[in-house]
This record gives sequence, structure tokens and C-alpha cells, in this order.
Amino acid sequence: MQQALVAIVGRPNVGKSTLFNRLIGERLAIVDDTPGTTRDRLIGDAFWNGVNFHVMDTGGIDPTTGSKQPLSLSSADYVDQIRQQAILAAQEADAVLLLVDAQDGLTPADVEIAQILRKNQTKHHGDTWPPIYLVVNKADNQTLRDQALDFYRLGLGDPYPISALHGTGTGDLLDAVVEKLPKSREAEQDTSVKIAIVGKPNVGKSSLLNRLLGEERAIVSPIAGTTRDAIDSQIIYEGTPLTLIDTAGIRRRGKIIPGVERYSVIRALKAIERCDVALLLIDATSELSAQDLHIAGFIKDAWKSCVVLVNKWDAVEKDTFTIEEFKQKLKPALNFIDYAPYLFISAKTGQRVNQVLPLALRVQQERLVRISTGQLNRLLMDAQHRHAPTSRTGQILKIYYGAQVDNDPPTFLLHVNHPRLAHFTYLRYLENQLRQHYPFSGTPIRFKLRARKR
Repeated sequence: MQQALVAIVGRPNVGKSTLFNRLIGERLAIVDDTPGTTRDRLIGDAFWNGVNFHVMDTGGIDPTTGSKQPLSLSSADYVDQIRQQAILAAQEADAVLLLVDAQDGLTPADVEIAQILRKNQTKHHGDTWPPIYLVVNKADNQTLRDQALDFYRLGLGDPYPISALHGTGTGDLLDAVVEKLPKSREAEQDTSVKIAIVGKPNVGKSSLLNRLLGEERAIVSPIAGTTRDAIDSQIIYEGTPLTLIDTAGIRRRGKIIPGVERYSVIRALKAIERCDVALLLIDATSELSAQDLHIAGFIKDAWKSCVVLVNKWDAVEKDTFTIEEFKQKLKPALNFIDYAPYLFISAKTGQRVNQVLPLALRVQQERLVRISTGQLNRLLMDAQHRHAPTSRTGQILKIYYGAQVDNDPPTFLLHVNHPRLAHFTYLRYLENQLRQHYPFSGTPIRFKLRARKR
């Protein structure tokens, strides 16, 4: 299911992160505390009037120079930052919230951003350019709400005075936004296996795609993805139709301004939502970055299968032990997708590229495996005999029986006495026991718990 994306843009300190937390209904710090993951919280899920959508916080533009002196609003570097932020957000989102500050009033930076958005909207004639909403934040009293009228001068229509901190006015804003959002889209109804090539800029996504297409030489046709998505390519591989989803549309041109590079994960997120298997490209010649972890986290959160491709392996000095050593170096940071197989390739030379599609298809087959109810319950019983659940409250978790209720991804419903007694470490133990018999290589396993009715 593909959901619409709403981006919040604006100069620093206007309350973008506060509004982000308000819209997704959580008070989140920048770092997600989910066990096994450490990544910036860039995108969250929101729901309003029956509509589910993603919200993107564009915080992260650093208004300081290398000398740590604040940039003036007229600084060319500062203007370049906000220009790229606004354009990239609008290119990838389905709606843009331009946030300004009622207490500061109209500033040159606000005017600059509005001119960029208005100019590009006119250029695109409104067809593919998303609607823009002028949101006047920190309008905490009637005087400030009245002063919000001054922002009409930006030429972006009616301003929406709100207080992101207290929540006033956000309901009217959301009413207007969801009314024009595109409806959530189901994945295209075709029988092809959808494989997304994802990774940060300059890891070799285009090179890998070209190598795969060039070697197979069985291109059916290039087909357009959803609005503002990358172009998909359909091929036939050993009789199996595949759709390769390319996310290499955002390139690194010179020095990428801090905060702007993070927009490449938006395209990755959209591709991940549409795929069956995600090929996560890692650059063997550089350290694992936060952006690599962002994208790996999206794959995990979307319950998609994953293959980790370590690219540019030809540029690494190695001996017979290097692959295993390099894998052990990566695994601690990527332990939340420890089920993903690794493949060391070179898109440039073609080294092991011929193994990429066979491995992706094997992972897809593993994703669709079903376990009989009888076999599953024997495995659960054996696992509990080996290691019974521990008690911290005087009560012990009891698993009465389980059944696989879905695949894609494999989903298991466990009937228990009290779901709250199931610690995530014990569920992880059950998963490891299950994988000893059914590896589900590259694929996450989901457990759902249901209290047995008395």
C-alpha cells in the first residue's frame, strides 16, 4: 500500500519538528529507541479523517558555517540551502506545508522560499507539483492570529494560523490537506516480482541497474512508476517476469548540503513500499553511514525482504578472509536485519552481479513459504521445553497454540494467556528457533499475539 507524503519545509526554528510530532501524534526525540535500531526519525505515519499518510520532517539544515558563525538571512549559502530544501521536498511530496513564524513576522528567508515554490508551481502548471499550504506557526493568541494576515504577501493563498505546541488550528489545516491528498494506492496488479534497488547516493545503483539490464538483454519495456517516482524496468529472467525499481534519481552533485542529502531516502521509502525484495547497496570503500541505516530501517519497518549488496568490492584490498571479516564488521550495525544475506559485488566490473537476481528470487520464494499448523506447534512446544518463558511479575507466558495466518511477510498468530507477558527477547528466541528449521532467508517474521478467551 502506497501512502501519500506530506513534507514540512521552512527556515530553522519555526517549529517544523514540533509540528511533525503533533501530526504523527507522538512526542519523539530525534533518535528512535526501538531495540536494535539507531536512526534519525525522519518520516512518521499520520491519520486524519480516515486517511493514512506519511509526514516528513525536514529539520536538519544547519544554519551555521564551518566557522560556526550564524549565516545571515541574505547569505548566498543560506539561500542555497533553503532553495534546495524547498525544491527537493516539493518534487518528492504529495503536499507541502511551508511553515513560518507568527512571532518573527515575515522574513527575507520566508520570501525566498515562497518565491521558489511559487515559481516552480507556475512552471509545472500545477499538474505534477503538489499543493502548497502556508502554515503560520506560534500563533498562540488572537493578536498573533490577526498578524498572520500579513503573510498573504507571500502569494501562496490563505494562511493557516496554528500553534504546533498546543495543537490549536491543526485540525482545520489537516482537513484541507487530506481533502486533496491522493488516495492510498495498492501495488500494481501484476505477477512480476518487484525488486527495488535502494541505497544512499553514489553507491552504484545506476551502475547495477545498467549491468543487470545489459546482461539479461530481455527488456520488455520501461514503465512509469507512480507520480514523481523513478522509472521501472521490466525484464524476463529465466522465465520469471521481474520489475526492477530504480531509485537512482537523486545524484550527488558536488558537495551536498547537510540535511538535503537526506531527501534521497524519500525515494527509497516509496520504492520499498512497492517492492517484494529490496536490494540494499552498501559502499565497500566507505564507512557505514546513518543514511545506510535509515534505508535499512525503512525496509525493516515495511516488513519487506532484503538482500545486502556490498558494492565496489573490486576497489578493496583483500585476501581470502576479507569477505567474512567485512561482514562481521557490518553485522553489529545492521543487526536489526540480521536475517538478510550478504553478497559482495562490483557493478563496475560485473563481479558476482550474475548472482544478484537468483539470490533475490530465492529470498522471494522463502518469503512465501507456509508452515503447517501441526509442524509449527511442534516447533513451539520444543522451543518452550528448551527454554521456558521467565516471569518478572509472578505470571508466566503460556503459549497454547499457533498458526501461520499470512505470508508476504510470514505472519504467525500465537494464542496466549496474556500478550503483555511476552517480552520481545522471548519472541526473538522463538524466531531464532523457527529459523533453524525454516530459514526464511532475507525475510522478516512477524508474530501477533491474541489472548485466549476464557
